[in-house]
Amino acid sequence: MSDIAVSCTVLPLLVTGDELLLADVLRLAAAAGVEIEVAHDSSAALRSWADAPAVLIGADSVEAIARHAPPRRDEVHVLARGGFDDGLYRAALSAGARTAVELPASERWLVDLLADAGDGTGGRAGTAYVAGVVGGCGGAGASTFACALATVAALRSPTLLMDLDPGGPGLDRVVGLDETTGVRWEGLAAARGRLGSRSLREALPSRAGLSVLTWSAGPAAALDPGTVRQVLSAGARGHDLVVVDLPRAEDEATVEVVSRCDLVLMVTGRSVAAVSSAGRVCDRLRGLTRELAVVVRAGRSALLTDQVGEALGLPVVAAIGHQRRLTEDVDLGLGPVRSRRSPLSRAARAVLDRIPERQAS
Repeated sequence: MSDIAVSCTVLPLLVTGDELLLADVLRLAAAAGVEIEVAHDSSAALRSWADAPAVLIGADSVEAIARHAPPRRDEVHVLARGGFDDGLYRAALSAGARTAVELPASERWLVDLLADAGDGTGGRAGTAYVAGVVGGCGGAGASTFACALATVAALRSPTLLMDLDPGGPGLDRVVGLDETTGVRWEGLAAARGRLGSRSLREALPSRAGLSVLTWSAGPAAALDPGTVRQVLSAGARGHDLVVVDLPRAEDEATVEVVSRCDLVLMVTGRSVAAVSSAGRVCDRLRGLTRELAVVVRAGRSALLTDQVGEALGLPVVAAIGHQRRLTEDVDLGLGPVRSRRSPLSRAARAVLDRIPERQAS
Protein backbone atom coordinates (compact mmCIF):
# COMPACT_ATOMS: atom_id res chain seq x y z
CA MET A 1 0.00 0.00 0.00
CA SER A 2 1.22 3.46 -0.77
CA ASP A 3 1.90 5.94 2.00
CA ILE A 4 1.17 8.80 -0.38
CA ALA A 5 -2.30 10.24 0.15
CA VAL A 6 -4.74 9.96 -2.73
CA SER A 7 -5.40 13.44 -4.04
CA CYS A 8 -8.45 14.85 -5.83
CA THR A 9 -7.40 16.19 -9.25
CA VAL A 10 -10.86 17.46 -10.26
CA LEU A 11 -13.49 19.48 -8.43
CA PRO A 12 -17.03 18.60 -7.36
CA LEU A 13 -19.47 19.77 -10.01
CA LEU A 14 -22.55 21.92 -9.37
CA VAL A 15 -25.08 22.31 -12.21
CA THR A 16 -27.50 25.17 -11.63
CA GLY A 17 -28.70 28.50 -12.93
CA ASP A 18 -30.33 29.35 -9.59
CA GLU A 19 -28.21 32.14 -8.07
CA LEU A 20 -29.64 31.65 -4.59
CA LEU A 21 -28.87 27.93 -4.64
CA LEU A 22 -25.40 28.68 -6.00
CA ALA A 23 -24.76 31.09 -3.12
CA ASP A 24 -25.86 28.45 -0.59
CA VAL A 25 -23.63 25.74 -2.06
CA LEU A 26 -20.61 28.06 -2.32
CA ARG A 27 -21.04 28.93 1.35
CA LEU A 28 -21.20 25.25 2.33
CA ALA A 29 -18.22 24.41 0.11
CA ALA A 30 -16.22 27.09 1.94
CA ALA A 31 -17.22 25.49 5.24
CA ALA A 32 -15.97 22.14 3.90
CA GLY A 33 -12.73 23.76 2.72
CA VAL A 34 -13.15 22.82 -0.94
CA GLU A 35 -13.65 24.57 -4.26
CA ILE A 36 -16.35 23.54 -6.72
CA GLU A 37 -16.82 23.79 -10.46
CA VAL A 38 -20.04 25.48 -11.55
CA ALA A 39 -21.84 24.69 -14.82
CA HIS A 40 -24.73 27.01 -15.60
CA ASP A 41 -26.23 24.75 -18.29
CA SER A 42 -26.49 21.04 -19.00
CA SER A 43 -24.15 21.08 -22.00
CA ALA A 44 -21.31 22.53 -19.91
CA ALA A 45 -22.04 20.01 -17.18
CA LEU A 46 -21.50 17.02 -19.46
CA ARG A 47 -17.86 17.97 -20.05
CA SER A 48 -16.98 17.31 -16.40
CA TRP A 49 -19.71 14.76 -15.67
CA ALA A 50 -17.61 11.58 -15.69
CA ASP A 51 -14.57 12.82 -13.76
CA ALA A 52 -16.01 14.96 -10.97
CA PRO A 53 -15.80 13.28 -7.55
CA ALA A 54 -19.42 14.34 -6.93
CA VAL A 55 -22.14 15.93 -9.08
CA LEU A 56 -24.74 18.24 -7.57
CA ILE A 57 -27.72 19.19 -9.74
CA GLY A 58 -29.98 22.08 -8.85
CA ALA A 59 -33.70 21.44 -9.06
CA ASP A 60 -33.85 24.05 -11.83
CA SER A 61 -31.49 22.00 -14.03
CA VAL A 62 -32.44 18.41 -13.37
CA GLU A 63 -34.96 18.04 -16.20
CA ALA A 64 -32.45 19.36 -18.74
CA ILE A 65 -29.81 16.94 -17.46
CA ALA A 66 -32.28 14.06 -17.66
CA ARG A 67 -33.02 14.85 -21.32
CA HIS A 68 -29.31 14.40 -22.12
CA ALA A 69 -29.40 10.90 -20.54
CA PRO A 70 -25.82 11.19 -19.18
CA PRO A 71 -23.80 8.04 -18.38
CA ARG A 72 -24.70 6.44 -15.07
CA ARG A 73 -22.23 7.07 -12.26
CA ASP A 74 -22.03 7.22 -8.46
CA GLU A 75 -22.44 10.32 -6.29
CA VAL A 76 -25.07 12.23 -8.26
CA HIS A 77 -27.35 14.28 -6.01
CA VAL A 78 -30.19 16.71 -6.65
CA LEU A 79 -30.51 19.83 -4.47
CA ALA A 80 -33.60 21.95 -3.96
CA ARG A 81 -34.32 25.04 -1.89
CA GLY A 82 -37.71 23.83 -0.76
CA GLY A 83 -39.78 20.72 -1.37
CA PHE A 84 -39.83 18.10 -4.13
CA ASP A 85 -42.90 17.16 -6.13
CA ASP A 86 -43.42 13.85 -7.96
CA GLY A 87 -42.27 15.30 -11.28
CA LEU A 88 -38.99 16.47 -9.81
CA TYR A 89 -38.38 13.09 -8.19
CA ARG A 90 -38.97 11.34 -11.53
CA ALA A 91 -36.56 13.71 -13.27
CA ALA A 92 -33.95 13.09 -10.56
CA LEU A 93 -34.21 9.34 -11.13
CA SER A 94 -33.91 9.84 -14.89
CA ALA A 95 -30.73 11.86 -14.33
CA GLY A 96 -29.26 8.98 -12.33
CA ALA A 97 -29.40 10.78 -8.99
CA ARG A 98 -28.65 8.76 -5.88
CA THR A 99 -30.40 11.18 -3.53
CA ALA A 100 -32.61 14.27 -3.63
CA VAL A 101 -32.18 16.58 -0.66
CA GLU A 102 -33.61 19.86 0.55
CA LEU A 103 -31.68 22.87 1.79
CA PRO A 104 -31.23 24.17 4.43
CA ALA A 105 -32.33 20.96 6.18
CA SER A 106 -29.50 18.90 4.67
CA GLU A 107 -26.67 21.42 4.99
CA ARG A 108 -24.62 19.24 7.38
CA TRP A 109 -24.98 16.30 4.98
CA LEU A 110 -23.80 18.42 2.06
CA VAL A 111 -20.76 19.75 3.97
CA ASP A 112 -19.70 16.15 4.72
CA LEU A 113 -20.18 15.11 1.09
CA LEU A 114 -18.10 18.04 -0.17
CA ALA A 115 -15.42 17.37 2.44
CA ASP A 116 -15.20 13.76 1.22
CA ALA A 117 -14.80 15.00 -2.34
CA GLY A 118 -12.10 17.42 -1.23
CA ASP A 119 -10.27 14.52 0.44
CA GLY A 120 -10.28 12.63 -2.83
CA THR A 121 -12.84 10.22 -1.35
CA GLY A 122 -15.83 11.11 -3.50
CA GLY A 123 -17.56 9.26 -6.33
CA ARG A 124 -14.76 7.98 -8.61
CA ALA A 125 -11.85 8.06 -6.16
CA GLY A 126 -10.29 4.83 -4.96
CA THR A 127 -11.75 3.15 -1.92
CA ALA A 128 -10.10 0.99 0.67
CA TYR A 129 -9.19 -2.64 0.33
CA VAL A 130 -11.37 -4.52 2.84
CA ALA A 131 -9.93 -7.54 4.64
CA GLY A 132 -12.04 -9.61 7.02
CA VAL A 133 -10.58 -11.83 9.73
CA VAL A 134 -12.56 -14.70 11.25
CA GLY A 135 -11.73 -17.52 13.61
CA GLY A 136 -11.94 -20.99 12.13
CA CYS A 137 -12.41 -22.34 15.65
CA GLY A 138 -12.87 -21.00 19.15
CA GLY A 139 -9.73 -19.44 20.63
CA ALA A 140 -7.90 -19.25 17.31
CA GLY A 141 -6.69 -15.71 17.98
CA ALA A 142 -8.52 -14.06 15.10
CA SER A 143 -9.16 -10.81 16.98
CA THR A 144 -5.51 -10.56 17.98
CA PHE A 145 -4.40 -11.15 14.41
CA ALA A 146 -6.89 -8.56 13.10
CA CYS A 147 -5.35 -6.05 15.51
CA ALA A 148 -1.82 -7.00 14.46
CA LEU A 149 -2.70 -6.71 10.77
CA ALA A 150 -4.27 -3.27 11.21
CA THR A 151 -1.44 -2.00 13.44
CA VAL A 152 1.27 -2.99 10.95
CA ALA A 153 -0.77 -1.63 8.01
CA ALA A 154 -1.18 1.72 9.78
CA LEU A 155 2.58 2.19 9.68
CA ARG A 156 2.23 2.40 5.89
CA SER A 157 -1.07 4.24 5.35
CA PRO A 158 -4.38 5.16 7.10
CA THR A 159 -6.13 2.03 8.36
CA LEU A 160 -9.49 1.39 10.02
CA LEU A 161 -9.91 -1.53 12.41
CA MET A 162 -13.62 -2.38 12.66
CA ASP A 163 -14.98 -4.69 15.36
CA LEU A 164 -18.03 -6.73 14.34
CA ASP A 165 -17.59 -9.43 16.98
CA PRO A 166 -19.67 -8.50 20.06
CA GLY A 167 -18.26 -11.53 21.87
CA GLY A 168 -14.67 -10.41 21.36
CA PRO A 169 -12.32 -8.66 23.78
CA GLY A 170 -12.95 -5.13 22.46
CA LEU A 171 -10.36 -4.22 19.88
CA ASP A 172 -9.57 -0.82 21.39
CA ARG A 173 -8.28 -2.66 24.47
CA VAL A 174 -6.14 -5.02 22.40
CA VAL A 175 -4.37 -2.16 20.59
CA GLY A 176 -4.15 0.08 23.65
CA LEU A 177 -6.76 2.68 22.68
CA ASP A 178 -9.41 1.85 25.27
CA GLU A 179 -8.72 5.04 27.25
CA THR A 180 -8.67 7.23 24.13
CA THR A 181 -11.74 9.38 23.63
CA GLY A 182 -13.80 8.84 20.52
CA VAL A 183 -17.05 7.48 19.22
CA ARG A 184 -17.99 3.80 19.58
CA TRP A 185 -20.73 1.78 17.89
CA GLU A 186 -23.32 3.08 20.36
CA GLY A 187 -22.70 6.64 19.24
CA LEU A 188 -23.03 5.78 15.56
CA ALA A 189 -26.24 3.81 15.97
CA ALA A 190 -28.21 7.05 16.35
CA ALA A 191 -26.58 8.74 13.34
CA ARG A 192 -28.88 9.83 10.53
CA GLY A 193 -28.16 10.68 6.90
CA ARG A 194 -24.95 10.24 4.96
CA LEU A 195 -21.89 9.59 7.13
CA GLY A 196 -18.88 11.53 5.87
CA SER A 197 -15.49 9.84 5.78
CA ARG A 198 -13.79 12.86 7.32
CA SER A 199 -16.37 13.07 10.11
CA LEU A 200 -15.92 9.38 10.88
CA ARG A 201 -12.13 9.56 10.81
CA GLU A 202 -12.07 12.55 13.16
CA ALA A 203 -14.56 10.97 15.58
CA LEU A 204 -12.94 7.58 16.12
CA PRO A 205 -10.25 6.74 18.68
CA SER A 206 -6.99 6.81 16.74
CA ARG A 207 -3.22 6.82 16.97
CA ALA A 208 -0.39 6.78 14.43
CA GLY A 209 -2.59 6.16 11.39
CA LEU A 210 -4.80 3.56 13.07
CA SER A 211 -8.50 4.25 13.76
CA VAL A 212 -10.59 1.78 15.76
CA LEU A 213 -14.34 1.24 15.93
CA THR A 214 -15.65 -1.08 18.61
CA TRP A 215 -18.14 -1.13 21.49
CA SER A 216 -17.86 0.63 24.82
CA ALA A 217 -17.26 -1.54 27.89
CA GLY A 218 -20.32 -3.54 28.93
CA PRO A 219 -22.91 -5.54 27.00
CA ALA A 220 -22.68 -5.05 23.24
CA ALA A 221 -25.90 -4.15 21.50
CA ALA A 222 -26.82 -5.75 18.18
CA LEU A 223 -25.86 -3.70 15.14
CA ASP A 224 -28.35 -2.47 12.58
CA PRO A 225 -27.30 -3.60 9.07
CA GLY A 226 -27.99 -0.14 7.66
CA THR A 227 -25.66 1.47 10.20
CA VAL A 228 -22.92 -1.07 9.43
CA ARG A 229 -23.34 -0.44 5.71
CA GLN A 230 -23.00 3.33 6.17
CA VAL A 231 -19.97 3.02 8.43
CA LEU A 232 -18.18 0.57 6.15
CA SER A 233 -18.76 2.83 3.15
CA ALA A 234 -17.51 5.93 4.99
CA GLY A 235 -14.54 4.02 6.39
CA ALA A 236 -13.61 2.70 2.97
CA ARG A 237 -13.74 6.20 1.49
CA GLY A 238 -11.47 7.61 4.17
CA HIS A 239 -8.81 4.93 4.61
CA ASP A 240 -6.49 2.81 2.50
CA LEU A 241 -7.29 -0.43 4.32
CA VAL A 242 -10.23 -1.59 6.43
CA VAL A 243 -9.65 -4.64 8.65
CA VAL A 244 -12.85 -6.19 9.99
CA ASP A 245 -12.90 -8.59 12.92
CA LEU A 246 -15.77 -10.90 11.95
CA PRO A 247 -17.81 -13.05 14.34
CA ARG A 248 -18.12 -16.78 13.66
CA ALA A 249 -21.89 -16.52 14.10
CA GLU A 250 -23.69 -15.05 11.09
CA ASP A 251 -26.27 -12.30 11.01
CA GLU A 252 -27.52 -9.99 8.28
CA ALA A 253 -24.88 -7.32 8.89
CA THR A 254 -22.03 -9.85 8.93
CA VAL A 255 -23.13 -11.50 5.69
CA GLU A 256 -23.24 -8.13 3.93
CA VAL A 257 -19.78 -7.13 5.20
CA VAL A 258 -18.32 -10.47 4.13
CA SER A 259 -19.77 -9.96 0.66
CA ARG A 260 -17.94 -6.62 0.45
CA CYS A 261 -14.58 -7.98 1.60
CA ASP A 262 -11.83 -8.27 -0.98
CA LEU A 263 -10.23 -10.96 1.16
CA VAL A 264 -11.36 -12.99 4.17
CA LEU A 265 -8.63 -14.52 6.31
CA MET A 266 -9.58 -17.50 8.43
CA VAL A 267 -7.31 -18.04 11.42
CA THR A 268 -7.05 -21.62 12.63
CA GLY A 269 -4.88 -23.94 14.64
CA ARG A 270 -3.26 -27.09 13.26
CA SER A 271 -5.09 -29.69 15.30
CA VAL A 272 -7.52 -32.08 13.65
CA ALA A 273 -10.39 -30.63 15.71
CA ALA A 274 -9.46 -27.05 14.78
CA VAL A 275 -9.25 -27.84 11.07
CA SER A 276 -12.54 -29.72 11.20
CA SER A 277 -14.23 -26.68 12.74
CA ALA A 278 -12.56 -24.40 10.22
CA GLY A 279 -13.94 -26.53 7.41
CA ARG A 280 -17.47 -25.78 8.53
CA VAL A 281 -16.71 -22.06 8.62
CA CYS A 282 -15.26 -22.33 5.10
CA ASP A 283 -18.41 -23.97 3.85
CA ARG A 284 -20.44 -20.96 5.03
CA LEU A 285 -18.06 -18.40 3.57
CA ARG A 286 -17.42 -19.89 0.14
CA GLY A 287 -19.21 -17.89 -2.50
CA LEU A 288 -19.82 -14.92 -0.20
CA THR A 289 -16.45 -13.22 -0.64
CA ARG A 290 -14.01 -12.63 -3.49
CA GLU A 291 -11.09 -14.47 -1.91
CA LEU A 292 -10.75 -16.78 1.07
CA ALA A 293 -7.40 -17.74 2.57
CA VAL A 294 -5.96 -19.27 5.74
CA VAL A 295 -3.64 -18.02 8.46
CA VAL A 296 -2.29 -20.91 10.54
CA ARG A 297 -1.27 -20.61 14.17
CA ALA A 298 1.60 -22.52 15.69
CA GLY A 299 1.03 -25.36 18.10
CA ARG A 300 1.81 -28.99 18.67
CA SER A 301 -0.22 -31.02 16.19
CA ALA A 302 -0.10 -33.96 13.85
CA LEU A 303 -0.84 -31.62 10.91
CA LEU A 304 1.76 -29.51 9.15
CA THR A 305 0.94 -26.01 7.89
CA ASP A 306 0.70 -27.14 4.25
CA GLN A 307 -1.56 -30.00 5.26
CA VAL A 308 -3.99 -27.54 6.84
CA GLY A 309 -4.31 -25.71 3.53
CA GLU A 310 -4.74 -28.96 1.62
CA ALA A 311 -7.43 -30.17 4.01
CA LEU A 312 -9.38 -26.93 3.62
CA GLY A 313 -8.70 -26.52 -0.07
CA LEU A 314 -7.46 -22.98 0.51
CA PRO A 315 -4.12 -21.16 0.21
CA VAL A 316 -2.16 -20.56 3.41
CA VAL A 317 -0.97 -16.94 3.27
CA ALA A 318 0.78 -16.71 6.64
CA ALA A 319 1.83 -18.81 9.61
CA ILE A 320 2.04 -17.37 13.13
CA GLY A 321 4.67 -18.72 15.47
CA HIS A 322 4.46 -18.60 19.26
CA GLN A 323 4.91 -15.05 20.55
CA ARG A 324 6.34 -14.65 24.03
CA ARG A 325 4.88 -12.02 26.35
CA LEU A 326 1.93 -11.37 24.04
CA THR A 327 -0.62 -11.34 26.87
CA GLU A 328 1.61 -9.12 29.00
CA ASP A 329 2.17 -6.64 26.15
CA VAL A 330 -1.57 -6.37 25.48
CA ASP A 331 -2.35 -5.96 29.20
CA LEU A 332 0.21 -3.15 29.39
CA GLY A 333 -1.46 -1.33 26.48
CA LEU A 334 1.48 -1.93 24.13
CA GLY A 335 -0.56 -3.83 21.54
CA PRO A 336 0.17 -7.17 19.88
CA VAL A 337 3.13 -6.08 17.70
CA ARG A 338 5.62 -4.46 20.00
CA SER A 339 8.48 -5.56 17.74
CA ARG A 340 8.77 -5.67 13.93
CA ARG A 341 10.43 -9.06 14.31
CA SER A 342 7.61 -10.59 16.33
CA PRO A 343 5.73 -13.57 14.84
CA LEU A 344 2.50 -11.56 14.57
CA SER A 345 4.28 -8.69 12.82
CA ARG A 346 5.91 -11.03 10.30
CA ALA A 347 2.60 -12.77 9.59
CA ALA A 348 0.85 -9.42 9.13
CA ARG A 349 3.49 -8.25 6.66
CA ALA A 350 3.13 -11.49 4.71
CA VAL A 351 -0.57 -10.75 4.26
CA LEU A 352 -0.05 -7.07 3.46
CA ASP A 353 2.45 -7.93 0.75
CA ARG A 354 -0.43 -9.63 -1.09
CA ILE A 355 -2.69 -6.57 -0.97
CA PRO A 356 -2.53 -4.29 -4.04
CA GLU A 357 -1.86 -0.59 -3.66
CA ARG A 358 -4.87 1.63 -3.47
CA GLN A 359 -5.29 3.44 -6.76
CA ALA A 360 -6.97 6.73 -7.47
CA SER A 361 -9.43 6.75 -10.35
